[in-house]
Amino acid sequence: MWKLCELLLVWASFLAAEVSGADRHSRHDFPSDFVFGAGTSAYQVEGAANEDGRTPSIFDTYAHSGLTHGANGDVACDQYHKYKEDVQLMVETGLEAYRFSISWSRLIPNGRGPVNPKGLQYYNHLIDELISHGVQPHVTLHHADLPQALEDEYGGWINRKIVKDFTVYAEVCFREFGDRIRHWTTFNEANVFVLAGYDSGILPPQRCSFPFGLVNCSQGNSSIEPYLAAHNILLAHASAARTYKNIYQAKNMLTYQSKQVPELQNFYACIEEIVISLFLFLMQERQKGYIGFNIFAYHFSPFTNSTEDIIATQRAYDFYFGWLADPLVYGDYPETMKKNAGPRIPSFTPLESKLVKGSFDFLGINFYDAVKVMDNSRSLDVTLRDYQADTALELKFQQKNSSLFELKPWALQGVLEYIKQTYGNPPIYIHENGQMMPRNATLEDVPRVELLQGYIGALLDSLRNGSNARGYFTWSFMDVFELLDGYDSGFGLYYVDLDDPDLKRYPKHSAHWYSQFLKGGRVDLGSESSIELRQNLTTISPSTVIE
Repeated sequence: MWKLCELLLVWASFLAAEVSGADRHSRHDFPSDFVFGAGTSAYQVEGAANEDGRTPSIFDTYAHSGLTHGANGDVACDQYHKYKEDVQLMVETGLEAYRFSISWSRLIPNGRGPVNPKGLQYYNHLIDELISHGVQPHVTLHHADLPQALEDEYGGWINRKIVKDFTVYAEVCFREFGDRIRHWTTFNEANVFVLAGYDSGILPPQRCSFPFGLVNCSQGNSSIEPYLAAHNILLAHASAARTYKNIYQAKNMLTYQSKQVPELQNFYACIEEIVISLFLFLMQERQKGYIGFNIFAYHFSPFTNSTEDIIATQRAYDFYFGWLADPLVYGDYPETMKKNAGPRIPSFTPLESKLVKGSFDFLGINFYDAVKVMDNSRSLDVTLRDYQADTALELKFQQKNSSLFELKPWALQGVLEYIKQTYGNPPIYIHENGQMMPRNATLEDVPRVELLQGYIGALLDSLRNGSNARGYFTWSFMDVFELLDGYDSGFGLYYVDLDDPDLKRYPKHSAHWYSQFLKGGRVDLGSESSIELRQNLTTISPSTVIE
């Protein structure tokens, strides 16, 4: 009941909230160590899908299945060849950080085994280019792009073998890039990945079963596989985090190892132990980074004031957020999930629970929208159920415009407050937050500016209210190959002309607004400085509709 009480407090406190900091604010209002950036992911931006030893991932297979209107990421924005140009745009924009992902199948083409020198070279060059221009690299290890070779060999994330293979891949990244990377994220929105990939089947690896799949999947089990994949993802994250913390991050390892020395009977073993300790201490000097985990987050509130809907709202947080956050913070799944899913949700052994609990330095949050929750306990009366039926919920999405996300600053504040109250206020990075618009529309993307302004203001208020948020990344740096609809929509600060052989980038109004904000200017939509920004879009008229 304590969770329910906390939910009521959070919901009540934000029911009538006003975003006092959203009107006019600047970078200087935030702490100096708070970081602002933008993000992309490997398959969505790199291109060069078949070059220099890279092999297909499950993202490639999905993109070539025809579900993205015939589009794919074979070329995408061609950042593989244009990374220097893109870093220069980041510098001109004033980005303090760039969040990107490493393509596992570019670095280790078969999923395990030899490292691809060309892949290693590319990421070294990208990281060095960012750092040399003062842009922090924030790296994600898995962004819906498991090597297809591992999916074909043993089923990928539904097989426990994946834990070892992911740990080895992660260790390669830590070893090769960790002297320059301070922020690692193991998985991007793992909850969305397993729900859409293993229940509904609409995203890679497109596994589902009748009658639950929204597409005709050739294989899968919607009743079991989402829980199994999520479980293995948590174990893989914990294993990779343990490797990072014990070998590369090496916090307090010298002290820990020294305590073991008196127990050693052999003199040479004692010397070896001391040498290892000194080595780990030196590693600590070389790598002082952090490792985290990313979860997609909705803000949930009751559809009505009924007790059933209020209880259902807590259940929504448990199933969508607590599914991953509870094991990371408390070592086990929410009780509601274990009760409703029964034996279909795997159990942690005592050792696994210990390894998963506390295996993060920060949580990454992808936030876009708020949802109303209605109780649907009748779904539990059905014997054959999937994850969605187990939730016993009906979610009410209330968008007035289907092509735009509504600005709901109170919802982001509510999510941050819920995390603060429920999980002990861990460090948080907003890894994704952005505005979807038709891609071939206009460079004067006022709705995106409104969203940036509103959510950054809400974030400032949350910080002043005690949130432990450490950074904000807008999605996305440029218009990329989008997961759900290819190139039909765009979230970018920069437009990419796909009809230009050189894939020229053009700044949108949002790029200029964000730039002025990051450089210390105080701007709002009606200010003279904002109007001046619109007039300074010299590359292309911002009112031009791109044909």
